[in-house]
Amino acid sequence: MHRHGYIGRKFGRERDQRRALLKGLATSLVINGKVETTLPKAKEVVRYIEKLITKAKKGDLSNRRRVIAGLSTEAAAFRLVDVIAPQLAGRTSGHVRVVRTDLRVGDGTQMAIIEFVDEIKEIEQEVKA
Repeated sequence: MHRHGYIGRKFGRERDQRRALLKGLATSLVINGKVETTLPKAKEVVRYIEKLITKAKKGDLSNRRRVIAGLSTEAAAFRLVDVIAPQLAGRTSGHVRVVRTDLRVGDGTQMAIIEFVDEIKEIEQEVKA
């Protein structure tokens, strides 16, 4: 069997499990600003989150709904659209980086950290009473 034309990694999981894994890692990245995982997972999350950030930067209703669908929680989606995307407006791509770290002790796999290239500053939001 040939390998040509197949995009993406399977991670030994079914399709729904794979989608849930990417959603969970992307949500953690948006909420925490940094995630440590294995290198292949990190590379796949970069592909996934870059597309979401591009949609979030447009910010219209349709793209906002796609971002909500692409992340696990609405709070993470709102944070991406309202807080993170405006701070990344100066870039057209390359919003996140992958930095290799140590090998995992248990099985020796390569670990990596995914983080935003620009420092994300928290914006004080007014609480409406």
